[in-house]
Amino acid sequence: MQDSKPYMLKEGIPVGRLFGISIKLHYSWFVIFALMIWALSRDYFPMVYPNWSVAISVIAGIVTSLLFFMSLLAHELMHSLVAQRHGIPVKAITFFVFGGVSQITEEPRNARTEFRIAVAGPLTSIILGGMFWLLWYLLPPSLNIIAVVSFLLGWINILLAVFNLVPGFPLDGGRVLRSIIWWRTSNLRRATRLASSIGRGIGFIFIFGGVWLVFTGDWPSGIWVGMIGWFLANAAASSYQQMVMQQALEGHEVSEIVSGDCIAVAPDLSIERLVTEHMRPTGRRCFVVAREGITLGLVTLQEVKGVLRDMRSRIVVGQIMQPADKLKHVTPEEKLSTVFDILTQENLNYVPVMVEGQMTGIVTRENLLNFVKQHEHKSS
Repeated sequence: MQDSKPYMLKEGIPVGRLFGISIKLHYSWFVIFALMIWALSRDYFPMVYPNWSVAISVIAGIVTSLLFFMSLLAHELMHSLVAQRHGIPVKAITFFVFGGVSQITEEPRNARTEFRIAVAGPLTSIILGGMFWLLWYLLPPSLNIIAVVSFLLGWINILLAVFNLVPGFPLDGGRVLRSIIWWRTSNLRRATRLASSIGRGIGFIFIFGGVWLVFTGDWPSGIWVGMIGWFLANAAASSYQQMVMQQALEGHEVSEIVSGDCIAVAPDLSIERLVTEHMRPTGRRCFVVAREGITLGLVTLQEVKGVLRDMRSRIVVGQIMQPADKLKHVTPEEKLSTVFDILTQENLNYVPVMVEGQMTGIVTRENLLNFVKQHEHKSS
């Protein structure tokens, strides 16, 4: 699966880099990885191969799960490499409970590029499936365990390709569908809207299928299928909304919406006074920390919430502020689409605007949303 505007999975544990792309494991990935090992070693292998010992079943389960992870990595890596070849940056590949996501930071520039990026993953899975089956066919009977694992991985990779080719955006099949509609209509927004609607429909089908399985008694499968449907439906809707945001922000600069009404507070101001004298009376959640006109950092409601109430009189703003040199920031001439990327990719609610090391204003999610609403109202 690929994600041109990551709407999720901002967090993850970095485990390395390949071709300049960060590889991350979301915390939910460890759950599904453990469940896969458990299901294979406890249920599948003992049922299909009852003559195997417990140790052999466990080893086969671990090896199969690890090789499946490597297959997923190859699938997502091909998406990313094709994107990079067409000049599109890729921030990371993140693995989570439903598989993997290539966090491609820009929309493809044309339908042909979209198609090539989309089909790269499923084609890789099909090739891997064929290679595992060929290995199974060529292995001698003495290597029975390796042959069994190879045969299973062949099926897993083929099923992975088939599932991803379901025409439900943002699955690979949905992106192939979008590229075709885009090619025929020359309208990316219309293509995305249609592909997203179909993706939501397929997501609801999965949800209803999951409910049906629960009522027929197969509640583990039903819950899993329903969760996949929920994920697909939400991902499809989010993808379209983010594309609309990007188009509305295109060609506009930070200076058009920056808020210069930023109250500066001293670094030796106590947290208690910050709350009682500034936050509560004004309703503001973000303050510049400065001394003699020099910006030192930023303090927000999030940092304040991390301080225990009985400690607020003894801790000062300078102790909890975000230092200015560590802040993600933009200039007044920066594109609003860049600000949107920072907010979504870094999971922030605001971006400081700085000129020559001094903070001159701030852009918040609310600013962006209001700007997009006004833009959409004028366009309608």
